Amino acid sequence: MTVPPNTARERPLRLGVVGLGRAFVLMLPTLRAHPLVRLVAAMDLRPEARELFTAEFGGRSHATVEALCADPEVEAIYVASPHGFHREQVITALESGHHVLVEKPMALDLASCAAMVEAAEKAGVHLLVGHSHSFDAPVLHTRRAIEGGTHGRLRMITALTFTDFLYRPRRPEELDTAAGGGVVWSQAAHQVDIVRLLGGGLVKSVRATAAVWDPSRRSETAYNALLTFADGASATLTYSGAGHFDTDELCGWIGELGQRRDPADHGRARARLAGRSEADEIALKVARTYGAGAGGDETPPVAHNHFGFVVASCDRADLRPTADGMHVYADHDRRFEALPPPMVPRAEVIDELRAAVVEGVPPIHDGAWGMAPL
Repeated sequence: MTVPPNTARERPLRLGVVGLGRAFVLMLPTLRAHPLVRLVAAMDLRPEARELFTAEFGGRSHATVEALCADPEVEAIYVASPHGFHREQVITALESGHHVLVEKPMALDLASCAAMVEAAEKAGVHLLVGHSHSFDAPVLHTRRAIEGGTHGRLRMITALTFTDFLYRPRRPEELDTAAGGGVVWSQAAHQVDIVRLLGGGLVKSVRATAAVWDPSRRSETAYNALLTFADGASATLTYSGAGHFDTDELCGWIGELGQRRDPADHGRARARLAGRSEADEIALKVARTYGAGAGGDETPPVAHNHFGFVVASCDRADLRPTADGMHVYADHDRRFEALPPPMVPRAEVIDELRAAVVEGVPPIHDGAWGMAPL
């Protein structure tokens, strides 16, 4: 039987965006390249961002979330605004009957998360949380290998990520932990989501330390954590945003977004901020947003997204997801299971959202999933 064109499975998801800032810029290569999503509207407070969106995508732009939600073309809404705005904006979108994808962390307190989950249930629509790196194809591939049982029971997960995160240009609230700033809010969700996906999700206990190393940056520089799962497995998580060692060195110098890295860039983030005032840093941050010079990285990825060095230790093998597949270190052999480079970067995010909205497939990264890392 020949399937006719333009069926529900083939039609693009009509997406509206709240917030044309840095998160939107990072998702732009996905949103431009994915054949099954179409940007039809956006909301941002900055006129220059709205004007560029209209010129580039031909969609409508709005100055308020309420106006975006009233746009008849919008089918689902991607909330890409700063963390502190998520609760109000997500609930407004859900109550208007729209499916929602919200950036992690979904909110800054459990009560807000619960209110968002409740609003989705009442409205009968889907709430997804992401992008987090548990969407990444190599991580999903590793989870399927664990579930298959060939390698025995999962016993331990090791996750190690070192970056220059804290020394990239930041707004003041991004360096204020109480306002959702720092590495714990912005980066721990990635590691926690990865180990929860690999470990089966149900965390029994958490022990952790975090500290501010540089008073001029004000928020936590790094953390260590030990998670135990209900079935007895454990996970250790280490993250540093100090800009010294870089775990991309352990990952073939493939960066987080799947692009090839140059080791000679070491120290560039710190050097760029040296001697600059807070106003200068804010200007650098603004320059990385849509409508202010940044239009999305169009460099084609050579591999999948990843988040540092990860090893899942089972009874009969250690499994290591990488940007291009999964290494298997078994009792008597060692092999590599390659994954082809992505045609569309971060396609898994749109695939999961669209499958939920258009095909009714229950998402992995729903509101309850997004609430759990808090």
